[in-house]
Amino acid sequence: METEANARAPKGPAAAGKTATARAAALAMAAAALAAPSACGGGGSDSSGFVFLPSAPPPAPAPAPAPPAADGPMVRQTTAGKVEGVDDSARTGTWFWKGIPFAKPPVGALRWRAPAAPEPWTGIRQASKFGNACLQIGRIFSPGANNTYDETIGTMLGKPSGSEDCLFVNIWRPATEEKNLPVLLFIHGGSNISGYTADPLYDSAALAKAANAVVITASYRLGILGFLNVPQLRPGGTEGDDSGNFALLDNMAALRFIRDNAASFGGDPGNVTLSGESAGATNLLSVMTSPMAKGLFHKAFEMSGGISLASNLPAGTLPSLSPASVSLAQGEAILEKLLVADGTVADATAAKAYIAGRTPAQIADYLRAQDGGKMLTTVVAAGLGAVGPIPDGTVIPTDPIGAIAADQYVKVPMLSGNTRDEGKLFASLLGTIGFPKSGWIVSDAQRFSMMFNFNPDAAPTLKVEDIIDPFYLPVDKPGTGYDAATALITKGLFEANRDNLLDTMKTRQSNIWHYRLDWAQQAAPWNDVYGAAHAFDLPFVFGNFGPSVLSNVIRGKANEKGRLALSNAVMASVGAFMRKGDPNTPELGATWAPWPSQLLLDATPAATQITLKQ
Repeated sequence: METEANARAPKGPAAAGKTATARAAALAMAAAALAAPSACGGGGSDSSGFVFLPSAPPPAPAPAPAPPAADGPMVRQTTAGKVEGVDDSARTGTWFWKGIPFAKPPVGALRWRAPAAPEPWTGIRQASKFGNACLQIGRIFSPGANNTYDETIGTMLGKPSGSEDCLFVNIWRPATEEKNLPVLLFIHGGSNISGYTADPLYDSAALAKAANAVVITASYRLGILGFLNVPQLRPGGTEGDDSGNFALLDNMAALRFIRDNAASFGGDPGNVTLSGESAGATNLLSVMTSPMAKGLFHKAFEMSGGISLASNLPAGTLPSLSPASVSLAQGEAILEKLLVADGTVADATAAKAYIAGRTPAQIADYLRAQDGGKMLTTVVAAGLGAVGPIPDGTVIPTDPIGAIAADQYVKVPMLSGNTRDEGKLFASLLGTIGFPKSGWIVSDAQRFSMMFNFNPDAAPTLKVEDIIDPFYLPVDKPGTGYDAATALITKGLFEANRDNLLDTMKTRQSNIWHYRLDWAQQAAPWNDVYGAAHAFDLPFVFGNFGPSVLSNVIRGKANEKGRLALSNAVMASVGAFMRKGDPNTPELGATWAPWPSQLLLDATPAATQITLKQ
């Protein structure tokens, strides 16, 4: 048997079986072993011999990669990336995600183009704050300098505010793990020229909690950035760009976001209620007639909207929409005005010649190079800023009411509402409908200051005489009193459009319910100045009576009990409608029959007072 030394010795074919050679090899190995200490520094510097160093240890294995950090409880996956919201359960019983983009910023080459899908992002996007308001010229319903309701609204009146990078959604839901909740998308009002989703009036926590639903607000382009009929901007294609209805395309892009992402937030994409107020309701109704909207929503809740043309209405009434020819003439006038305003040409005649000598691409480039704020300022100053849905025949029909009559619309359960005194919010317009002057003697800045600083629980300091022109006093004077004069706006605009819409829809469906808000329990003088004015149903629907441009004059200890009871009943009814397409619920204390019956929503200072008007 070989020794360990024999086994380690080099072996060649000539050494096999030769014992002497094996012994020599063993002696050599022993000598080498004795020499090793010198090689390790134990001997002199001139030591010699074979040196056997220990082999290097094997490299340490690489550490296993750390597992990815678990997403926080408020992180949700959207089609564009992850977002992290806020657990607001301790304060409101809800979770929320704000400022989620549903489209690319419509800037540069995307100005006046159909909204494009948002750019995907990596990592987790924080969704704790509202996105920008859309660019607008400041009005009472516009944001202040801080994108919210504060005293700077008064200083921003008539000035550009907001940004063109503004297409965001905000999402609220109850702080539970419940899934397949009904979803509501709300489109704010503001005459399609103002408004913003960060307005505290539209905070949706209370409604989401009360209705046990996912409530979403979405912004959309305003003014001529949202509606502009200029042939040189038409790129062709099937995305709707040629229509000029960019705001409506934004509304539908928000609906597609919900279709693709609602489930991530616990919502049911197969049960979406599209809602809006004022201009938002007009946009909603326009979308209902769009062939592009089929399948995107399943119920509708409109407040104070209309889509009637003058040809649909009796003489002496006011339409909500104008034919596309009107917006085309407006677009031409806007282009000419901009060319003169920036010094490109000297006058309108020169502007026409300049336009005729340029290609569509050159005109489009000129318009897209305009500074947004300066452009809006010029257009509004020229009296060309009023906009609305354009019945272009592609995105929406040339006659939307006619399309409903022909059963060419998104036929879904309809909840509709108005306020008893709609016209009182528009008293400044009395001089334009046959009366000698405006209904108010104060400017918007003065009126905003009065509202902002009003304390409903303090001793009165304001009188109707401080706000309403004496021509219209006393307010209940027959014929020319403030109530009678503003009632003409209510009847000639809001009720005429409502009746035309719902009566036409009634020929195609029976599941239509209508309410009228009659509540007018504000502290003086606002009970006379506004009463149940346009938009005053919004605080009741959203359950918001905290500081906002409307709620400041609505709330007060004297009316609190009845006001909150009415709001709770309204929110319960909205929730019932979202769930089953019928607004009847025990909280109303009355059976709500379909249109043409109306449910009158009112309250005493202490309790609800809800009745059915047949």
